[in-house]
Amino acid sequence: MTDTKNTAGTNWRPATALVHGGTTRSPFGETSEAMFLTQGFVYDSAEAAEARFNGEDPGFVYSRYANPTVAMFEDRIKMLEGAEAARATASGMAAVNLALMASVKAGDHVVAAKALFGSCRYICETLLPRFGVESTLIDGTDIDQWKAAVKPNTKALFLESPTNPTLEVIDIAAVAEIAKSVDARLIVDNVFATPMYQSPLSLGADVVIYSATKHIDGQGRCLGGVVLSDEEWITDEVMPFVKHTGPHMSPFSAWVLLKGLETLPLRVAQQTNSAGQIADFLAGQSKVKRLIYPGRDDHPQAEIAKRQMRGGSTMVALEIEGGKEAAFRFVNALDLIRISNNLGDAKSLITHPATTTHQSIGEEARAELGITDGMLRLSVGLEDPQDLLEDVEKALAAI
Repeated sequence: MTDTKNTAGTNWRPATALVHGGTTRSPFGETSEAMFLTQGFVYDSAEAAEARFNGEDPGFVYSRYANPTVAMFEDRIKMLEGAEAARATASGMAAVNLALMASVKAGDHVVAAKALFGSCRYICETLLPRFGVESTLIDGTDIDQWKAAVKPNTKALFLESPTNPTLEVIDIAAVAEIAKSVDARLIVDNVFATPMYQSPLSLGADVVIYSATKHIDGQGRCLGGVVLSDEEWITDEVMPFVKHTGPHMSPFSAWVLLKGLETLPLRVAQQTNSAGQIADFLAGQSKVKRLIYPGRDDHPQAEIAKRQMRGGSTMVALEIEGGKEAAFRFVNALDLIRISNNLGDAKSLITHPATTTHQSIGEEARAELGITDGMLRLSVGLEDPQDLLEDVEKALAAI
């Protein structure tokens, strides 16, 4: 393959990097990135194969380790994130598992914000302890609880911000200082903020993870995840895990996600504009008991959001007066907004977390997190905002 000119070390702005960054071309000179649907690679000689495997020749050896199309996706998103290195995975949860497993060993300790997606809590509360790794879950918005929870054997701190589904905003810079004080790695799930509105590495985080399934694809087509960090940790800790356990992204998914990155700034900007309009409308409705949106001044952590985010992003949380029965009536009355557990899509999607995404954590944990039976999570899409507002207004009238 031949490299395009000037794809490394440029000062491109995000929209440009997401169209051109990391692109390599075959001798055919294709315009769109090539999709290399291959398991393995051939060598000119036995000596060439030996050099490839012992690292003297940096080419590809097997698509479970690395693949040209996947490498383009990794290079492009690391340019956007400002990371030294990235490794793509088959799903967002594969990325979460990879980041945590590559950070700890038996006898270590993890501190995590308790406001996590249900599967993330499973890894912290159930899976890690099976391998001798202790975990402590705390209120991520309380910096004193982070300080109190860390121990001499704490090796990783883990949070998502804004959180799923209550949209709490955690002070990443403050938690990063605590992580550094005990020589632990801070891992930040940046899905809800998107790379367009929050840059955890610049705030002191060590690792950023994404479910690329969400905004990066953003069109309901494929699964994917990515882990971004410094070159040394990715090479020494992440790559051996990838090689020997097989969570690597497929070339097809990488190609789809490359196309998604090209339009990410345009899509997220429109979704955020619409989300702000819907949040403002819902905040004034008597049937809405609680409205949470990071772009509003009445958000519980509004000052932190203004300091570390560049926009309110695409998600709105609302609590309907009347609990589960009223929430279900509202959801079932929607015509344009569809019921789904996905988010970050071109189509607006609504979720009842208590009975879907966070059903598995139990009633007590949901109550502790403020996930009531009346709470709904709205992922705002690319439809005309006026059509969305009319759909929401009609559904409220049906309660």
